[in-house]
Amino acid sequence: MKKLLYISLIILGAVAQTKGQAVLGKKVPNFTSMDQDGEKWSLRSNLKKADYLVIYFYPAAFTGGCTAQACSYRDQKGELARVGASVAGVSGDSPETLKLFALEHSLNFTMLADESGEIAEIFGVPHSEGGTIQREIDGTNRDLTRGTTIQRWTFILNKNGELIYKDSEVDAAGDSNRVLEYLSSLQ
Repeated sequence: MKKLLYISLIILGAVAQTKGQAVLGKKVPNFTSMDQDGEKWSLRSNLKKADYLVIYFYPAAFTGGCTAQACSYRDQKGELARVGASVAGVSGDSPETLKLFALEHSLNFTMLADESGEIAEIFGVPHSEGGTIQREIDGTNRDLTRGTTIQRWTFILNKNGELIYKDSEVDAAGDSNRVLEYLSSLQ
């Protein structure tokens, strides 16, 4: 009897852990967020804008790896568009910090604020306490505080909202190349 109860608890725990989370081959639950311009952004309304939507999570704007990753997506926007992809970067930063980040690095794609980690939870991406960093932006020292620090993971959804790609071992500078290779293989 104890063994049956133990197995039941394991199964229930596994179901609870994936309930509402993105699963390869399944539709991702809809979510909304504020983008770098303070505009409301929803998954469902943005899925139809391209054949594929790349959603990449990163720890914090204005840090080395995160800047390299964002700039590589910026630089490869044309190539990604040719294979039918649009991009959204997600971090625990505020929309105001994301606006500064986008302006400072001429980012040409959507940046989404996930200050509470709710979007990260939908995708099963680990996250922890936020933090504050100081950066000089336009000659002014600023304290940039994020609500949560999200690990670096990347996902691709198709036009129907189904998760078709998941990378939990992302190399920041090489992430966009890896995504581009994958999407090119689908052509």
